[in-house]
Amino acid sequence: MRTRLLILIVFIGFWVNAHEIKNLKCENQINPSGITNARPHFSWTFVPGGNSTEQGGYRIMMATSIEKLQYPDIWDTGPTSTSETGPFEYCGEPLKSGQRIYWMVTAWGNNRGVTHSEPAWFEMVEIENPETPFKPHVFDQEQGVVKIALNGDDKGRVFEGIGGVSAGASTDLLYDYEDPTRSQILDFLFKPKFGAGFQHLKVEMGGGENSTCGSEPSHAITREELQHPVSRGYEFWLMKEAKNRNPDMILEYLPWSFPAYLKPNIFNKESAEYFVTFLDVAKKQWQLDIDWVAAAENENYTNRDWLVNDVRPLLNARGYENVKIQGPDDNSGDWKIFNEFENDKAFDDVVEAVGYHYVTGREFNENMVDGRGRPTTDKAKNTGKPLWASEDWSWTGKDWGGAGALNLARMYNKFYIRDRITKTLIWAPIGSIYETVTWDKAGAMKANSPWSGYYEVWPTIWATAHTTQFAEPHNWRYLDDACGLFDSDTYKGSAVALKETNGTDWSLILCTENKEEVEIKIAENLSNGKINIWKSNKEEQFIGQEPIYPKNGTIRLSLDAQSIYSLTTTSGQQKGSYEIPDKTSFPFPYKEGYEDRKVGDLPKYHSDQTGSFEIALKEDGTQCLKQIVPEQGYDWMRVYRRSNIKPNTLIGDATWKNYTCSVDVFIEGGDVEIGGRVTGSYLKGYRFQVTKEGDWKMLFDQETLQNGSIANFDPKMWHKLQLKFNGKAIEAFVDGQRVMKTSYQEKNGYVMLASSYDGNRFDNLEIIP
Repeated sequence: MRTRLLILIVFIGFWVNAHEIKNLKCENQINPSGITNARPHFSWTFVPGGNSTEQGGYRIMMATSIEKLQYPDIWDTGPTSTSETGPFEYCGEPLKSGQRIYWMVTAWGNNRGVTHSEPAWFEMVEIENPETPFKPHVFDQEQGVVKIALNGDDKGRVFEGIGGVSAGASTDLLYDYEDPTRSQILDFLFKPKFGAGFQHLKVEMGGGENSTCGSEPSHAITREELQHPVSRGYEFWLMKEAKNRNPDMILEYLPWSFPAYLKPNIFNKESAEYFVTFLDVAKKQWQLDIDWVAAAENENYTNRDWLVNDVRPLLNARGYENVKIQGPDDNSGDWKIFNEFENDKAFDDVVEAVGYHYVTGREFNENMVDGRGRPTTDKAKNTGKPLWASEDWSWTGKDWGGAGALNLARMYNKFYIRDRITKTLIWAPIGSIYETVTWDKAGAMKANSPWSGYYEVWPTIWATAHTTQFAEPHNWRYLDDACGLFDSDTYKGSAVALKETNGTDWSLILCTENKEEVEIKIAENLSNGKINIWKSNKEEQFIGQEPIYPKNGTIRLSLDAQSIYSLTTTSGQQKGSYEIPDKTSFPFPYKEGYEDRKVGDLPKYHSDQTGSFEIALKEDGTQCLKQIVPEQGYDWMRVYRRSNIKPNTLIGDATWKNYTCSVDVFIEGGDVEIGGRVTGSYLKGYRFQVTKEGDWKMLFDQETLQNGSIANFDPKMWHKLQLKFNGKAIEAFVDGQRVMKTSYQEKNGYVMLASSYDGNRFDNLEIIP
């Protein structure tokens, strides 16, 4: 058992702290064997240790075996941010008499650090008041032929769209592309009936702290700016470009981190003002009407009183009555918010759609679609409130199999068949971040070479097109009796049907695991004209097939295995294409004087990992780069992961090894750094740091290699810092004078500029052999 537990600890992938979890109890008993309650309760003891005085969050995992605790097949709460240790009621699918279930708890301290319990177990005997498990609709078959009946009078929920989440700095480098390639990429993402045709775009409301693959700037970094919010970064631009291509684009926003002045309570009147001023920037500076606000903190739930008493009234008072609230946008909870709605009409009225993340789980392989995840509850479905998978998938769109394109198409179908979810948003619509940075391979397509204009259109773009090019949000609805599985044991083979709400056109999206013979009966109240067919498989995607015509309202098709098909009575679908430029390496040697963009804009080819770096004016009227976040903000996932320490931005090529990098600096306060051979986030690489007082350090990651002081250092002057790498030899210079030489590990990586939380400035960046 100990060996298996160690495997689980490696899987979870956090560092271990000194606190402890013990006394795991089910119905207040340790490893009980006579549980009759269909919804047992669970608790444990958290023993403080290290820097943590109390629990900061927990995750409960339950499975049919110890091995399956890695991807729980019974229940997984996901990470939750609370100091409570139970008792918590079981919220998974109905348990069975005679089951032995294994469970364990992962807990985070309130000062980071993680601990994992030993596995525990409990056994069910004859259950009192057993519950009936959900069973998906399975199509009838006759002599091996799947029978699907389409009827326009069939009931079904309104289709709300397929979208993407631009957040966590995942769209960073797209902004640096030049037209026409930048416009081409945007067409693949947002142009209807051309590529993916994403119908909903949710963006990050940046807070200046790392939010996954980097940081995004805030529209109000200080309390003073809250009175005069500023358009920063690329998310407003991206929304505008999406809207230009599709005037019906649905827009939404959500924060990950928050500026320091909103600490420690991010759910108050001032934070409501912070949320609403984002709408002001969108409306007044970009002429954008945003449809939804996810009034929460990403994956950290929300606050009922804040929504009811602050956010909704302020939205109404400022003229945003039509902006709707979606929540809780959480990564855990089994749709528990519906329990709160039951006896709270005001809360129920304020939240107009409910979204949860990773509804199908995080088992990124070919069996992901059959993972339990966080299925919607009967209570959630019965309310009739819109249900969303408000962030899901998070994988590389390059793959067809595994967790890739075919799996995603299957998930789109599954979410309606199982969960009655009518909108799915994936992270990320595009991967536009440097290689080796966290989650650098995620995205439906790839564009991370703006200097060459090269990009890649991956199969996931076309897997998404199989839904988005065949149904429009709000104008189409599902036909429930034509939404189901080919085999009751798996969601890998499925079909969903939709029809035009005020018309007779229809579409049918089918995903296969095995070869299938399908007979489709079309009622007279639906179009019986020409049916266009589009097909995707591993070899080629989104290929138009020969149209077919019904005979006596019936068609019959032979479907290939592991394929996606879309049948429709509509027209105009296409597989868009452009000539893509050749890929080239980052320009080397490289010089950057920060003169080619406007003041306040993002610098070209830089990737902020923490903090915010933007173009600023110098005293002589020329331009430079400035770090503008004055104080460490409210860090996203502050309980679950380590901080990125200080503002820093990357530039260059992950393969660079032997080079000299230099930059001019003006130190307003604290310290600045130039780094080299940096491999990604978390300041991993060589860092030459100089303080305002003239003290210096050479660091490798967090290890100090050498340190000293610079004689007669003038803090009121600009200074030139330089690092030289040649094999294992490393040299550092200040104003042309060498202050350090050492020999250490030979590595490769980016150039990095870093700063304390001060308005420090940089200019004349140069990278040469």
